[in-house]
Amino acid sequence: MTQEIGGFAALNLNPNVLAAVIATGYEEPSAIQVQAIPVILAGHDMIGQAQTGTGKTAAFALPILSRIDPAKRQPQALILAPTRELALQVATAFETYAKQMPGVNVIAVYGGAPMGPQLKAIRNGAQIVVATPGRLVDHLRRDEKVLSTIQHLVLDEADEMLKLGFMDDLEVIFKAMPESRQTVLFSATLPHSIRAIAEKHLRDPKHVKIETKTQTVTAIEQAHLMVHADQKHAAVLRLLEVEEFDALIGFVRTKQATLDLAAALEAKGYKAAALNGDIAQNQRERVIESLKDGRLDIVIATDVAARGLDVPRITHVMNVDMPYDPESYVHRIGRTGRAGRTGRALLLVTPRERRMLQVIERVTGQKVGEVKLPNAQQVLDARIKKLTNSLAPLVADAEASHGELLDRLTADIGCSPRALAAALLRKATNGQALTLADVERDQPLVPSSTGTRERSERSDRGERPERDGSRERRAPVPLAEGRARCRTALGARDGIAAKNLLGAILNEGGLVREAIGRIQVRESFSLVELPEEGLERLLTKLKDTRVGGKPLKLRRYRED
Repeated sequence: MTQEIGGFAALNLNPNVLAAVIATGYEEPSAIQVQAIPVILAGHDMIGQAQTGTGKTAAFALPILSRIDPAKRQPQALILAPTRELALQVATAFETYAKQMPGVNVIAVYGGAPMGPQLKAIRNGAQIVVATPGRLVDHLRRDEKVLSTIQHLVLDEADEMLKLGFMDDLEVIFKAMPESRQTVLFSATLPHSIRAIAEKHLRDPKHVKIETKTQTVTAIEQAHLMVHADQKHAAVLRLLEVEEFDALIGFVRTKQATLDLAAALEAKGYKAAALNGDIAQNQRERVIESLKDGRLDIVIATDVAARGLDVPRITHVMNVDMPYDPESYVHRIGRTGRAGRTGRALLLVTPRERRMLQVIERVTGQKVGEVKLPNAQQVLDARIKKLTNSLAPLVADAEASHGELLDRLTADIGCSPRALAAALLRKATNGQALTLADVERDQPLVPSSTGTRERSERSDRGERPERDGSRERRAPVPLAEGRARCRTALGARDGIAAKNLLGAILNEGGLVREAIGRIQVRESFSLVELPEEGLERLLTKLKDTRVGGKPLKLRRYRED
């Protein structure tokens, strides 16, 4: 098959779908895509044997979107996934590939979220339904006709669905759809149970099988750090304090994220720049040259913008946002450890992304060990070490060249040399925290244990964690200067997570992220640090704000 520009153009996809694929930066279709897309486009039933990480989501999403009729406001395609996380991932992929298709809507249907809005979206004509079997059966009990217009069915990771005990649910779902539908089944393995489903529910299926080669990145030291999504910037800044890097490339998912993180790094004194698809080619070339010659030390990029980037100085790759698939992860971290050199790759993982971490480890055949966020003492030691290294070369001839000036200044000011040196150090460090207490005050909230991660995930799902009297009674941490602590009666028992409070205050209060300090979510209330300046005006702006359907009602917190 002859491939045209972009690699996907020869596959006869809908032009709008092809435009969206090219916009993502993907250039060549993977082996599973080359084989599966023509089969699915032709309307055949299919059994695809392929591992996660081979590009199989696009292998069924692109041809199915090409066959969708946007003018028909009814469910046309159903994708079944074994877990909530995979369902969300697949739904996101469909939304990405449908960006150039006005009128096409995608709904993710899974447990742990209210049923009403999900059923309403289906009835309102979402053409693509991505669902977990258990929750979909719940909807069928309410409305047995909800799948009556489905023309395309995909079972993604069918072997995992059977391992999780969804066989009976699958039978209920099969019966609720037209027999004339197209059915596509993807599975990493084909045990007898999967073959039995194929024989019963697929019509003369075509077989596509892809052998997955283990991808290795042995020259690169890999590590991951668990972090809350709303604490990523703080975690990045803290990691950079102790990582000894020459040059670093950080990967994020969106163009806006490149700008936001690069700006945050510049504000902290790093030589950083953003690299994304909106940046003109001549500017891109200047950024890369600056990274090569040392005028820049950090570039924050999207996957698309970093294609073809080869800078020998890069010693570190930081995956600030989780890549969409393991292949992207391997490509990203391959920016370091080149030409026989060693490199270091760091991956920030939010609690709900642990499954993708496991997939990356399985596909690469390597363990990505966990590291902890540097503690306050490590950060303080690193800051003092950098200060020492910057001053040490200046000391050798300083007394000869500036000794007389020192004598005159101490005499004019009327202070000791020690006092003058301390004043100059304060100016040279530009207000940087150089005491243990000050460094501890800026510690990001990071899930550091399994229990914490599980509580975080329960909060994300709106579930109520177990009560913990000792945690409820914890004393608040010391306040940073210029901030006030405020209290809301919303807490973990209301299904509230820190990110919910952060989003509401940013949206309604018109603040920048850096203006909001620590957010502590307790069982029956939460504490938020806000700027002291203009606080009353801010609280007035927030008085009608609701979070999770409940009034926020922030008030200044009196600790006496």
